[in-house]
Amino acid sequence: MIEELKTFITVVDKKSFTKAANAINISQPSVSLHISNLENYFKTRLIERSNKQRTIFITAEGEILYKRAKQIISFLDETKEELLNYDGSPCGTLKLGASMTIGEFLLPSMLGEFIKEFPNIKLEVTIENTEHIYEKFKNYDIDIALIEGTVPVENYIYNNFYKDTMVIVAPFSSTYKEAIDLKSYLSKQTWIHREKGSGTGENLNIFLNSHGISPKNLITLGSNYSIKEAVKNNLGITFISSLVVDDAVKNNELKIIPLKTEYYRYFSYIVHDKNLSKAAELFLKKLHEKFQ
Repeated sequence: MIEELKTFITVVDKKSFTKAANAINISQPSVSLHISNLENYFKTRLIERSNKQRTIFITAEGEILYKRAKQIISFLDETKEELLNYDGSPCGTLKLGASMTIGEFLLPSMLGEFIKEFPNIKLEVTIENTEHIYEKFKNYDIDIALIEGTVPVENYIYNNFYKDTMVIVAPFSSTYKEAIDLKSYLSKQTWIHREKGSGTGENLNIFLNSHGISPKNLITLGSNYSIKEAVKNNLGITFISSLVVDDAVKNNELKIIPLKTEYYRYFSYIVHDKNLSKAAELFLKKLHEKFQ
């Protein structure tokens, strides 16, 4: 059954019987037999095939099994590693996903400390925007997701771990004075915006909408670094984490526009359930120690 589940996962990932056979180095008839065995066992259709099997479609039942199969295989792999190293230091593989600001500015130092303390734990780290990290988390490609945007409420554990300050930054040459009407000034500016699915972009939208600000123009860029550089080079202003711009402000490359109210957001982690691997438990403990 374990091999059949692994084959099924590969077929779904590759969206092809032929590609799956090549990936796991077995014959295509063997792939078909594995899928047939699973369908007979679960008494349901998992994959719909075209006449020539060139195109496949995963059924709703197949989607459920795909997620469960990934959980089962991951749990078995973790258990095997723990048993093989029962008398030694903590081990296993931990799959982390982090949204961009967290991955760029908080995670590196923490991972350095974590690896030093637990050298036998292998890390697989993915850094993308919040939406993409959440999709990987839902598909069980990630054990722990560290996110900065909001995600749908589902059956998982969700906790905040860091309070982040958001600021408006402009080029250092900006002539803004506090005597100027702020709303009028901000509405006349070009705003540098993160792409859809970004937690930073989500917070910018919330800020603009809550203050009734209609930007003169919007420029969308795909990373914190590119936004910072765009503002430095007089392309516009932005609303962004202070983590991204602190050094540039200290070096007189950017200027923070003062606001009457301080703005914060929370970085959060999500995990699937309470039955975490030892590696995941150790990571979350380290996360709390460092940031709370």
